[in-house]
Order: sequence, then structure tokens, then C-alpha cells
Amino acid sequence: MEKLLALLSENARLTPAQLAAMLDTTQEKVNEAIEQYEKQGVIKGYRALIDWEKVDQNKVTALIELKVVPKPDRGFDEVADRVMSFGEVESVYLMSGGYDLAVIVHGKSMQEVALFVMNRLAALDSVVSTATHFILTRYKDGGVILHSGEDKDQRTGCVW
Repeated sequence: MEKLLALLSENARLTPAQLAAMLDTTQEKVNEAIEQYEKQGVIKGYRALIDWEKVDQNKVTALIELKVVPKPDRGFDEVADRVMSFGEVESVYLMSGGYDLAVIVHGKSMQEVALFVMNRLAALDSVVSTATHFILTRYKDGGVILHSGEDKDQRTGCVW
């Protein structure tokens, strides 16, 4: 039923009847599979992908890279757990490369995010350094195109 998971990840609003038709199975089998995936923690939740630029001008998103010192016996998990506990944090990823953790943070302004990094993230005893990258425009998110070259250029009013 991996195809079921793929279909749900593309469109979580598909009904069990629609999924059953697409998978050539019964609605009952789809319902059972979804229930089992939810119990096992494979399906963690359902959410809408919002283009916040069209709704809210007071929302800033930043990708913050953290270089950290892993804790003995817990590695990066303890630091990741502490970072995840902050309400501003949307996502935390263990990364390869120059930084250890990538953190996606939301705030009302660049200053609010900067203060969060300075006062909360950089203050953690395991954090050695940070690099903050503010997201200016989301062209594609979660596999969905939000803005493309077909959109009007807001600076000139021209269509590309």
C-alpha cells in the first residue's frame, strides 16, 4: 500500500472512496490501511499547504543552520529535542556538511527571528555557531508550485 501513502502525500483530501478507485481495491481496505498507518506513526498528520504571501504580510520564515557539539550517549538527539521544543520552530533536520542541524523557524518579522536566534538558539550550551538565511520567496513548497516565471513581476508589472 505504498501507493496509498504516495497518493495521500500528494493530496490528503482524497476520500477513501476515491483512493479505493485509484488503487483498484475496496474502501474498507483503504480505511483499514490508513488506520494502521496512523497507529504505527507512519502517517503523522494531515495539513494544508498555504501560500502565506497571499494572506499574511507579517510572516517571516528562516532556515537556520546550527553547528553543535553532540552530547555523549545521546549524540545530536538531545540538542534536536531542545530545539524542537521551541514554538517558533517548524522543522529540525540532521544534516551532513558544514553544519549539523537545519532548523526552519517562523516569526512576525526578521527582527523577531533574529532575537529568537540570539536569545534562544545561540544561547544553548551545545550550539557552537549559527547561520540564518531568510526565505524571500517560496517558488515551490511540498512539491507544489507557488510562484513561477509566469507570474507577474511585482517590480515592473510585466509578465515574464
